[in-house]
Amino acid sequence: MNDQTPNIEEMNDRSREVFRRVVEGYLESGAPVGSRTLTRSLSENVSAATIRNVMQDLEFLGLLDSPHVSAGRIPTQLGLRMFVDGLLEVGDLESEDRQKIDRTFGSNDQDVASVLDHVGEALSGVTQGASLVLTPKHEAPIKHIEFVSLSCERALVVLVFADGHVENRIFTPPPGQTPSSMREAANFLNAVAEGHTLSQLGEVIRREITARRQEVDKLAAELVESGAAIWENEGEPTERLIVRGRGNLLSDSEDEADLERIRTLFDDLERKRDIAQFLNLTEEGEGVRIFIGSENKLFSLSGSSLVVSPYMNADRKIIGAVGVIGPTRLNYGRIVPIVNYTAKLVGKMIADRS
Repeated sequence: MNDQTPNIEEMNDRSREVFRRVVEGYLESGAPVGSRTLTRSLSENVSAATIRNVMQDLEFLGLLDSPHVSAGRIPTQLGLRMFVDGLLEVGDLESEDRQKIDRTFGSNDQDVASVLDHVGEALSGVTQGASLVLTPKHEAPIKHIEFVSLSCERALVVLVFADGHVENRIFTPPPGQTPSSMREAANFLNAVAEGHTLSQLGEVIRREITARRQEVDKLAAELVESGAAIWENEGEPTERLIVRGRGNLLSDSEDEADLERIRTLFDDLERKRDIAQFLNLTEEGEGVRIFIGSENKLFSLSGSSLVVSPYMNADRKIIGAVGVIGPTRLNYGRIVPIVNYTAKLVGKMIADRS
């Protein structure tokens, strides 16, 4: 950030209004906003030359950019962040959007996974972006864990929960594992896991491994610490990240550079990288968070924006998240209440069914 960049409160009324009008115009049209356009919409009667001077000052501060000589201005990523933090007016949820989202929760006969899949479809349809839904891990306490070797590079972990639910997950174990080390790893996990949910088990394992490292064989410790099979379940049909509406991101993009960024984003989504980080983005507290461009560490190479909100279970614990991803030219004022409302409905549904 430029050291001379002001806060919104430090701008005079004219600079603040010009800045706001440029950003709002860009978010609405995707095109640079020129001084002549602004002369027709500003609350005070000023010349185009005066507006150009103000825009030049804002450009010097790093808030606006001029993509072409003699063109209008567009907001920079810094400018968008300042706008979102200080000037964004979040509207009420439109009744039509509310109804479309409500319909996804209409049947109690559907299991949670089916409902969340429909939630993702509804979110992408309503926002015309790509929707991301991080489904909750199974929250019942663990009763038993078993490892089964399938080959030198593949193994199966069987998770039995206290409520009778069973999950089988294929994973790649650390090199050199033997039937003996797998039995020892399973025995260690069963000794510390009973009564804990998957969400709680990570911290328990780290603590116990540190305290009892001399008691656990090195290979078994590596298998336990890797956690690959237990925590993320990456690559399996039951993966926790549901992505819907990728095609929406292509509809408005004709520029080759934009298309390349979107292909990069699709690549990240297809590989479902850093799924756990998606939830970590929301763990600083309840409510919607907005990540713009490179602020979004998950998808920074694509220059996309992410609007995300956690949802909670009956114990007010964050167990998943919903979000919308799209170009930085998102209608943030409309999407924020949509994501917020959806997250609250998902949390209520899960609490009611628990």
